[in-house]
Amino acid sequence: MKKTLLLSWLCCSLILSSFAQDGKKKQVSRNTYLKVNPATLINELDISLEQEISDNFSLEVGISGIYTDYPDYVLAKKIDIGQKKPDISTEQFVDGRGLGFRVGARLYLISREMAPSRAAGTYFEPIVFFKKVFYPNEDHTFQDATYTDSGDKSVIGLQLLIGRQFTKDRFILDPFIGIGVRSKIYQYNTYHFDDNKVSLNNGRMVSVLPSLQIGIKMGLKLW
Repeated sequence: MKKTLLLSWLCCSLILSSFAQDGKKKQVSRNTYLKVNPATLINELDISLEQEISDNFSLEVGISGIYTDYPDYVLAKKIDIGQKKPDISTEQFVDGRGLGFRVGARLYLISREMAPSRAAGTYFEPIVFFKKVFYPNEDHTFQDATYTDSGDKSVIGLQLLIGRQFTKDRFILDPFIGIGVRSKIYQYNTYHFDDNKVSLNNGRMVSVLPSLQIGIKMGLKLW
């Protein structure tokens, strides 16, 4: 009887020890990555932070500081495909300032830990984002009276990205491609002066368009 109890105790100890060792092997430190998108530097500084949740899943949040809206001026007013155009001046587009926020859920289809695999780090990521741009006021004097043009733009959208994140020591390279849809809402108060008359265009223009996303992020593994 004592030999049987002793044997059972040894077996249980071996099993528990095996589970403990497996748990230690599976426990992987969760990395945090800080990235910047150089492709957007023409009009904004785009910074993102990715936090690993598990071996195959991470969350990514981003913020962008917009210091000019000139690219949207080219798309909205210079490229004429018969679309409506917002009644906002070139100078207001160029001097537009704003902020953007986004959040994404990244699913790694092939784990980053599979170093021998050529496709390691491949991921799919849906992203929702919001941007707000404020256009500077423009004053006009007409018949000793001052009139002020004003405007702003809100953008909300969804992106579906696929990419592959490369890691070399602490350096990160994250190329991606995808499709999306975005809604732009322009609101403006613009005065026009014709034949000694003043007219106000108190407008609101909404456009919903598909978009193609191609880019690359670069960054560092923080810890």
